[in-house]
Amino acid sequence: MRNPGWIDLQVNGCSGIDFSSPELTGDDFLRAAERVLESGTGCFLPTLITSPFGLYRRNLGVIRRAVVRHGLEREVPGVHLEGPFISADPGAAGAHNPDWVVPPGPEKVEALLDLEPGFVRLVTLGADAENAAGAVRLLRSRGVAVSVGHHLADSGEIAAAADAGAQALTHLGNGVPGMVPRHRNPIWAGLAEERLAAMIITDGHHLPPELIRVICKVKGAAKIIVTSDASPGAGLPPGPCRVFGCDAILEPGGRLYNPATGYLAGSAVMLAECMRRLESLGIFSEAELRMAGRDNALKLIGPA
Repeated sequence: MRNPGWIDLQVNGCSGIDFSSPELTGDDFLRAAERVLESGTGCFLPTLITSPFGLYRRNLGVIRRAVVRHGLEREVPGVHLEGPFISADPGAAGAHNPDWVVPPGPEKVEALLDLEPGFVRLVTLGADAENAAGAVRLLRSRGVAVSVGHHLADSGEIAAAADAGAQALTHLGNGVPGMVPRHRNPIWAGLAEERLAAMIITDGHHLPPELIRVICKVKGAAKIIVTSDASPGAGLPPGPCRVFGCDAILEPGGRLYNPATGYLAGSAVMLAECMRRLESLGIFSEAELRMAGRDNALKLIGPA
């Protein structure tokens, strides 16, 4: 499979560098960006997870100044805010700190977007959040793509988000509790909502092959967006590490998790490896793989 320059909408960091760290510097970001781009990713959205407002103010500016200073606007056209408008339930929050979750009231949404106007390209919010539909409409009116996830939303709430303009599901199959009702849960509800593309992490640990097959068959190649969810642990050797301000363990096989909770702490690979793993399943043709690893992401966020 020829690499067309994959587009990754969810990169939290790599090589020990965390884009959500209060100590992130411009040089840190540039080192991480270089490694991401060297891996075969042609364009990516640095992703900031649920954080205090002051962290967004600081790091959005750090990242944007570094991007502009080094002429990386095409490679890094903006950022993905995965939170803070998600569910605070531990099973849905996953590696996010539930203490920093806030409801997406219009004032909070506007304040975040106004920190670096035009630089936020994608926001993940919980479809079950208070005023979720209103927040989706506001974000879309500001030209921001919206994906729903890290929630316990039911089919009605997911449909309401789609009615309001939401376009995708953030890492479908993850960001949910380990045990959910067998019939009525966010995974089935997300699969059934035909208007929403499914972002999926095919790193070999976030989803079993059989679930990847089901999602891909139900959604079709035109509605699949592969993301790496690369974390600060990506590119590090196996062993203990720090991810999102918490202790984590990277196993020799590549599984990265928080031993205190058992939840995965992002992935330890880049998008090229995720695409190789998806290709190995034999689900999609080369043209369909290009859609899942590049074209659909570009369609979601628009041209750089």
